[in-house]
Amino acid sequence: MKRLLLVGFALFFAGHAFAAAERWNILFIFADDWGRYASCYKGLDGRPTLNDVVKTPNIDRMAHEGVLFKNAFVNAPSCTPCRSSLLSGRYFFNCGRGAILNGAVWDSAIPSFPLLLRDSGYQIGKSYKVWSPGKPADAPIGGQQYAYEKSGRLPNKFSSNVTKMVADGATVDAAREKILDQVRGNFKAFLADQKQGQPWLYFFGPTNTHRPWVKGSGKQLWGIDPEAVKGKMPKLLPDVPEVRQDVADNLGEAQAVDAYVGVLVKMVEEAGALDHTLIVISGDHGMGGMPGAKCNLYDFGLGVALVARVPGGKGGRVVDDFVRLPDLAPTFMEVGGVTPPADLYGRSLKPLLQSDKSGQIDPERTWVLSGRERHVATAREDNLPYPMRCLRTLEYLYIRNFAPDRWPMGAPYSAGAGGFPPVEELETNTHAAYPDMDASPTKAWLIMHRDDPQWKWHFDHAFGKRPAEELYDLRKDPDQTQNVAADPAYTATKEKLAADLMKKLKDAADPRVTGDGLTFERPPFTDAGD
Repeated sequence: MKRLLLVGFALFFAGHAFAAAERWNILFIFADDWGRYASCYKGLDGRPTLNDVVKTPNIDRMAHEGVLFKNAFVNAPSCTPCRSSLLSGRYFFNCGRGAILNGAVWDSAIPSFPLLLRDSGYQIGKSYKVWSPGKPADAPIGGQQYAYEKSGRLPNKFSSNVTKMVADGATVDAAREKILDQVRGNFKAFLADQKQGQPWLYFFGPTNTHRPWVKGSGKQLWGIDPEAVKGKMPKLLPDVPEVRQDVADNLGEAQAVDAYVGVLVKMVEEAGALDHTLIVISGDHGMGGMPGAKCNLYDFGLGVALVARVPGGKGGRVVDDFVRLPDLAPTFMEVGGVTPPADLYGRSLKPLLQSDKSGQIDPERTWVLSGRERHVATAREDNLPYPMRCLRTLEYLYIRNFAPDRWPMGAPYSAGAGGFPPVEELETNTHAAYPDMDASPTKAWLIMHRDDPQWKWHFDHAFGKRPAEELYDLRKDPDQTQNVAADPAYTATKEKLAADLMKKLKDAADPRVTGDGLTFERPPFTDAGD
């Protein structure tokens, strides 16, 4: 008790010091489908990972000069609901029609941190994706009225655009520089609009880490040898050449994001604003088109990079506290002198940002809650969702699948009843089969090898129906491949986690477990998507 009181006083005083500080500028870099891939994470998991391969010197610099969060998770592993939660600080299921992807509509009555900062006197601006798919696009930052994109949108398709320019005769370096010039131009235009002494928020949302990207581009444009990822991929992925190349291509796009970070940080430095700017770098969930990643509640889908450089803060810290991306909303609000709305899921990170400690700082931050409802509207008959919720702690991941009779990644469609659509269609058309997994070479390879005994487990785990409960012992199974929910040795643990999850959901008024529990099973949540 004495230790908790001391920690509480420390957090209280850290918060007041933060509130009394100047209103910092905020540079928020938020990459689509990026996951948790940056070389500053190398070695933190105690085993070989893809972070041993990827090279992100600019992000690493921010971690060295700031703080790296080891356990950062999204509230939903699907673009729109994740961003609804991020921008509001709410649970995704408390964001109305922002809780789904296809068919999402933003409720303007929900406060969002960009507009609250604007109303408090901040200059706000954005380049590229903030909130979508949904209507109106990017509504939580005021739609397109604060967009700075006149220099171009080539950064959103890095490998596609560089490959095209190289085919037209440019060198890789020249093509890359042309894209970086657009990053510079858009940010320069934003900075030029700043009024004297006015704090600013710039939301940079590149989508190049979202599929599609050019096959083989990781090696061709970044020198990432697909064989370098052998033995370092999550066990949910078949460790075969086709999948290794697909992963290497994704890491290439992550390195492009790092190049964008370098451009933006350099411009902040050149403007003399580095010591007055909070820089935060993250992404909206795991890789698309990969089994167990996007649209899944495993760490491969929920875990994300989160790095922050704090003006005047102690650098080189690694924080173990569990943080959720919706924590950023009240954090940014408080940076701007705005009182966060009551009853948010997100809790301000200000004590962690201003601490000089590493490891576990706040003893209360030992869990996160996540979930999903509908992703692709037509993934199932009658536009139904695949409802899931999970509780992630240091030692366990407990998942509740509320409709185990449904296909978690959507119906087989053209891949059903022994059918094998063309490989090219599976690589490029998400809706051809299992539509809640993006089209990709990895998805195509898995479907084409579904009857191969060596790879059948991978196919079934990716696309097969799942039991109502899943439980993973992370001490023994960090990749979450062995479901022990039915193991009698874990009965007490499972029952405790299940009860904790349901209590948290009910306390948060989750429509999935309150009333008749069918809110997300009816219109407008089951209306046809766009």
